[in-house]
Amino acid sequence: MHGHGNEALKHFEWMCEEDVQPDDVTFICLLSACSHAGLVGEGMHCYASMVKDYMISAKLEHYTCMVDLLGRAGHLQEAENMVMAMPCKPHVAVWMALLSACRIHGHVEMAERIAKRILEMEPDNTAVYVLLSDIYAPGGNKHLCQTIEQQRKEKGVNKQPGHTWIEVNNEVHTSVVDDLDHPQMPEIHAELQRLSGHMHDAGYRPCKKLIMHDVDEEEKVFHLCHHSKKLAIAFRLINSAPGTPLRIRKNLQVCEDCHTSTKFISKIAGRTIMVRDANRFHHFEDGVCSCRDYW
Repeated sequence: MHGHGNEALKHFEWMCEEDVQPDDVTFICLLSACSHAGLVGEGMHCYASMVKDYMISAKLEHYTCMVDLLGRAGHLQEAENMVMAMPCKPHVAVWMALLSACRIHGHVEMAERIAKRILEMEPDNTAVYVLLSDIYAPGGNKHLCQTIEQQRKEKGVNKQPGHTWIEVNNEVHTSVVDDLDHPQMPEIHAELQRLSGHMHDAGYRPCKKLIMHDVDEEEKVFHLCHHSKKLAIAFRLINSAPGTPLRIRKNLQVCEDCHTSTKFISKIAGRTIMVRDANRFHHFEDGVCSCRDYW
């Protein structure tokens, strides 16, 4: 979960040397570690060894990990072939792993096909609408984004808002996207403005392709600045001593712009920033993230 795939493989080797018998959960951990670290060859070897050497039958969780492993690395057709060859009916989790991979690599046609399958199984699956919109947005398909959003609203599917939690002086504070009610909002805005100037000078450029609202460029940047994670970081910076690490919990997967900006902030502010999002941990330090921008 921290992106240390090679270390996970080393621990597995030590287990084998100590004659500790691996089970199906062991291989779920291994395959997940390989997926998050981009270790495709190693993951394929682990999967083959699980079946051949340890006589462990693949379960839904193993297939999901393998589809995620192949999909993240861009082997989308191989991933879909694996889903279609499963001996049992694919669960939503398997299709969602492939849909997420389509988002990463911008494969619109496959994404639309998979989204249709998922919605037939789970009509109220909010993530499908969000992922499809994210896939359309980079290509400037404003009409398609609006269509997806309209379909979501017509079906009464509510989108989960982004929440971020951060602890200050033994008290947990929550921020939400576009939060304007926090008592320290003027100070938070001032800190974000200060950071934005330094980030711009250091080469940061806002990822405005993620915003498909019909607004001008300045308002797009304003919206990006008010993502809950950025608000939480600014709040923590103005309420902690220099050099103090920042520990953040987020209910959704960190977006591309927040990930990029956090790398810049970690270097500018000289802080270690640890983020636990919906999928994994990210450790930002001196402008670099532990995930190596592979998430």
